[in-house]
Amino acid sequence: MAPRLRIKDHIRESRTFNDRAAIALALVVIMIFTILARLVYLQIISHEHYTTLAEDNRVSIVPVPPTRGLIYDRNGILLAQNLPAFSLEIVPERVSDIDETIRALGEILEISDDHLKRFKKQLQQKSAFRSIPLRTHLNDVEVARFAASRHHFPGVEIEARLVRDYPYSHLTAHVIGYVGRINVNELQKIDASNYSATHHIGKLGVEKFYEDSLHGTVGFKSIETNVVGRTIRTLKQTPPLPGNDLHLTLDIALQQVANNALGDYRGAVIAIDPRSGDVLAMVSKPSYDPNPFVVGIDSQSYRALQEDIDKPLPPLNPLLDSPASKTAR
Repeated sequence: MAPRLRIKDHIRESRTFNDRAAIALALVVIMIFTILARLVYLQIISHEHYTTLAEDNRVSIVPVPPTRGLIYDRNGILLAQNLPAFSLEIVPERVSDIDETIRALGEILEISDDHLKRFKKQLQQKSAFRSIPLRTHLNDVEVARFAASRHHFPGVEIEARLVRDYPYSHLTAHVIGYVGRINVNELQKIDASNYSATHHIGKLGVEKFYEDSLHGTVGFKSIETNVVGRTIRTLKQTPPLPGNDLHLTLDIALQQVANNALGDYRGAVIAIDPRSGDVLAMVSKPSYDPNPFVVGIDSQSYRALQEDIDKPLPPLNPLLDSPASKTAR
């Protein structure tokens, strides 16, 4: 029996093909209109909203600390200066687990209990997006050691900052005073925006009395960051205004003479020019080195000063806040 021949229905196949093509075309048109509608929504209707979100993710406004004014004696000799130092700092907002990060940092750098205590104290006072120093005065070896492992620590940076230094230390401690970390009480009294990038404030003596003049005005910069918060480039910058320098009536050479005259005796010497009333020397013994107080003196050293029978530390409300200064310029 001969096999049957299957006759194709070209009209039906053509109709089926046209129907399928029409459906496919309709789907393509719908998808195109959906995409166009979405683009209109994103690019026109919600343009401002999403631009703001994108800028917040990409650009950060970072305060720039001003350079603190210098302090000179009457002959132009530096009594208080700023020295560069490397600081290990953490931005809490960019760190997922601060405790684990600090533990890991402790494996490559020395982090003492005092460092940790000061860091946690500042962590409670400052905003999460502000960098907080964990270690200061890192040496070159420590900087290199961190740099080799830097990719493991998003949100942790090495910053080069200027640190206050008193070259005559004991000789001028009671008159110049010192700067120290801003505490909670001071934070409530100062202009928080102007101190947004500053960690220190005058605590005693000239440093405290002329704080407003010495501090300066904070600056700001817009920085572009990548997904892990690392700086890519600086987009715009408003430079800070440095603090004013102070020129005291004090004569450091005469200060040394008065200090030597006291020898090992307790007491104070004040030398005043009777013609002008300028204070030329102001010595108090026993004295102390104010430099450790700048970055935060360790508890053992501070306890030793407190328990010293000679009582070198000034009282909590010293009368020395009326300094020997004639001009601030």
